[in-house]
Amino acid sequence: MAWEPHGAHLIAGDWVATADTFPSEPASGPVHRFSIGTPDLVAQACVAAEAAFWTYAYTSRDTRAAFLDRIADEIDARGADITLIGTQETGLPAARLEGERGRTVMQLRLFASHIRKGDHLDRRIDPALPDRQPLPRPEIRLIQRPIGPVAVFGASNFPLAFSTAGGDTAAALAAGCPVVVKGHSAHPGTAEIVAEAIRAAIRALDLAPGVFSLIQGGDRKVGAALVQHPLIKAVGFTGSLAGGRALFDLCAARPEPIPFFGELGSVNPMFLLPAAMAARAEAIAKGWSGSLTMGAGQFCTNPGIAVVHESQARALADATLAALGAVGSQVMLTEGIAGAYAKGRDQIAGTMGVQSLLTQVCDRRNALPQLFQVRGADWLDNHALAEEVFGPLGLIVTVSGEDEMLAIARSLQGQLTCTIHLDDGDKPAARKLLPILERKAGRVLVNGYPTGVEVCDAMVHGGPYPASTNFGATSVGTLSIRRFLRPVSFQNLPQDLLPQDLR
Repeated sequence: MAWEPHGAHLIAGDWVATADTFPSEPASGPVHRFSIGTPDLVAQACVAAEAAFWTYAYTSRDTRAAFLDRIADEIDARGADITLIGTQETGLPAARLEGERGRTVMQLRLFASHIRKGDHLDRRIDPALPDRQPLPRPEIRLIQRPIGPVAVFGASNFPLAFSTAGGDTAAALAAGCPVVVKGHSAHPGTAEIVAEAIRAAIRALDLAPGVFSLIQGGDRKVGAALVQHPLIKAVGFTGSLAGGRALFDLCAARPEPIPFFGELGSVNPMFLLPAAMAARAEAIAKGWSGSLTMGAGQFCTNPGIAVVHESQARALADATLAALGAVGSQVMLTEGIAGAYAKGRDQIAGTMGVQSLLTQVCDRRNALPQLFQVRGADWLDNHALAEEVFGPLGLIVTVSGEDEMLAIARSLQGQLTCTIHLDDGDKPAARKLLPILERKAGRVLVNGYPTGVEVCDAMVHGGPYPASTNFGATSVGTLSIRRFLRPVSFQNLPQDLLPQDLR
């Protein structure tokens, strides 16, 4: 028998239904109804999370690691049902959902391994110097400690890896922080079945039920109530600039301001240097096209802009058009996202100085690739051309020479990624670009494409505003656990009173 959703919220271990419901909007398959979230449910979840903190934050690293591993096991045990409901709700192909599930459980296991090693604790010990003159020094020990309950907002474009048990949740739970998730209305069934897996893991390890809660649906008041609740100590968010900025402002306006770790997307520009283009323009164009259209372009690392010398623009455009011609229609995550993509295409197409190379009409929730070209001078004069269009839309920016390419780089706002395609003959130009791009992005690539973010120790998925709201943080990789920890120094404490990990 196929899995059927409860249509309810998970609040501290219990499934809680509300009278008001909303229908799912699947790309295929049956419509299900889900309870609508309320500020009162938010308060219940936050109070339960704070109660759970007093035990969960002081569990051993081995216990929390076992919890993360068990969540991964429980998700895998529901793999077929997760793929079915996920493909129905999002329109993503089964292979994509299965791959994303693999990434999700890998993230959980990676954090389990990371906290077992204890590197995240950043332990520092300055021994006492009782004979130091003119004054003795006390013993001081430092360790990273969990900050408290964390709110996580599910992302539209990653129903698994950036949602209910995604990277933000995994990092917070690894740190010792209970989590309250605000589910995304684009995939409520997927959120619920993953919440079932977390609930099963909580029960298996006999943890406090308030360690995790899921609140579905609801209007903006629900999200606002969550980030403003006084028991929430940090927020993880992946989504639009407008939505993220609104929540960021609410966090800053609280009587006790809290950090808002928002990943808001970018245009991820690529700089195509002359020698590389002369040697392999067709290969670069094919790679760009594949990255540009992957997942219907619904990635925050989608490389929307390619900057190239005007003498080589025709070769890039012709090869890109040939590659895009083989890309068929793709289903987008929601009709609203598809509508925003069509609006963005029309705005680009209607901008003075922009040349349409490939403009296609999209059918409702489906997307087709679009390609445009503009001179660097016109791009610099129109800030709107540097704004993200969420979908498979590419813009070629042509420059007259190295100085104009550097001007394009300097004009960029904060990005998640910047890419340089180069050969040996391009290294002098690359040396001039790199200091600029390092200040603009959290990740700088050479001869690659930014989609397919690696989950590892050295990854930074963030960048200067507006790519993210905190340039010192990452939402991918083990470094992301630091968002939910804070340093505490202990001075002259007896050994048996110190935290276990600091003895």
